Amino acid sequence: MTPVIALVGRPNVGKSTLFNQMTRTRDALVADFPGLTRDRKYGEGFYEDRKFIVIDTGGLTGQEAGLDSEMAQQSLQAVDEADIVLFLVDGRAGLTAGDEVIADHLRRSDKQAHLVVNKTDGQDPDVAAADFYKLGFQSVFMIAAAHNRGVRSLLEHLLPEPEEPHEQDRADRYPGIRIGVVGRPNVGKSTLVNRMLGEERVVVYDMPGTTRDSIYIPYERHGHEYTLIDTAGVRRRKNVKEVVEKFSIIKTLQAIDDAHVVILVIDAREGLVDQDLHLIGFVLDAGRSLVIAINKWDGMDSEDRAKVKEQVARRLDFLDYADKYYISALHGTGVGTMYESVQASYESSMAKWPTNRLTAILEDAIAQHQPPMVHGRRIKLRYAHQGGSNPPVIVVHGNQVGSLPGAYKRYLENTFRKVLKVVGSPIRFEFRGGENPFANKVDRLTPRQRVKKDNDMKKGRIVKKVRQKSTKR
Repeated sequence: MTPVIALVGRPNVGKSTLFNQMTRTRDALVADFPGLTRDRKYGEGFYEDRKFIVIDTGGLTGQEAGLDSEMAQQSLQAVDEADIVLFLVDGRAGLTAGDEVIADHLRRSDKQAHLVVNKTDGQDPDVAAADFYKLGFQSVFMIAAAHNRGVRSLLEHLLPEPEEPHEQDRADRYPGIRIGVVGRPNVGKSTLVNRMLGEERVVVYDMPGTTRDSIYIPYERHGHEYTLIDTAGVRRRKNVKEVVEKFSIIKTLQAIDDAHVVILVIDAREGLVDQDLHLIGFVLDAGRSLVIAINKWDGMDSEDRAKVKEQVARRLDFLDYADKYYISALHGTGVGTMYESVQASYESSMAKWPTNRLTAILEDAIAQHQPPMVHGRRIKLRYAHQGGSNPPVIVVHGNQVGSLPGAYKRYLENTFRKVLKVVGSPIRFEFRGGENPFANKVDRLTPRQRVKKDNDMKKGRIVKKVRQKSTKR
């Protein structure tokens, strides 16, 4: 299971900065004044081949009132749903009464908590952390989040080594293609699951939040094994009040990670909203195949249907590879045909291609459209091979690949997708540059070459001096 890490502490101790470093994004706003973060923010992080979910929270002071009280409640609920809690303190400000209040709460929460002393740059880390040892934490880490110092060793300590048999165990427990059904509350996810199963397996009720946990349901259809994952709806965080629903969000994000193919259910009568796009972003970040199901299509007139189709085409134009279905989960219209896309998306995400075929596609793409010139030299892409599946990873080797423009990368992705007939699944590219064979080679000169080099350098200095004198005259 993907571990969940919560960042808590007083305002302006660097929680959002650490969040951005751990997720390698700029999603969290950072400024040098307290109280900027008012709600919780979820992000996905990677360390080597280890994956985790990190939660950024608002600051705690121990004397909250009004809006600050709501922010504090958000932070305390983040502690409840996390596996690991990182308690950030300011190494420059030293120990405060607020730190002691937060430490006391963490001790009573019985969570795996670690003390992280931030802003230790420019001072002795041991001196900066000296006052905080009285809080009684067994593990203390000194970091400078703004400079990404100490963050790597922190993650190395927190995250366990991945277990290779884990995926195999999960495959034995949940066989076949794992299909995650996600979406906002009350868009018809459980109704769709029941329709796909052909029986009433999950509770359906016309009230948001009926499903509280992710439900894994193995079954067989036409000789193929599947596992449906019915998830709780994900609402905007400001609309999430109950603690149990906070846990549901984490379960949904973890279910997306467990799935091979994700069916995103959209309410046709409400249209495409920002929260749908946020869910799509998380699915793409997880590298999962995607099928779009626009539900509650029955009972809509032709004018409303045309508006919804125009909105979907305009706002989801970047998902041209994902199949879109206009369905009625209640009556079963269009549900059965989605299995074709689920099967095709799964096969695309798990496909294996030989190196010679990928290299041939790369060569044909280069022949039709050459990479641009950089510093007077042409970028050269030599060969390609597959680096992984689910999602497919294609590794391209060449030189000056760091200067390859984004437009050319998209051209390669579209070319490979078209030739390999990849549907439903994203394709990730890794570009690796060749090493300079002369980088570490020592230039050894013979005595005669050394004398000649010294004479040439002396002549050059003399010529330079003569030119300078003539210029002054």
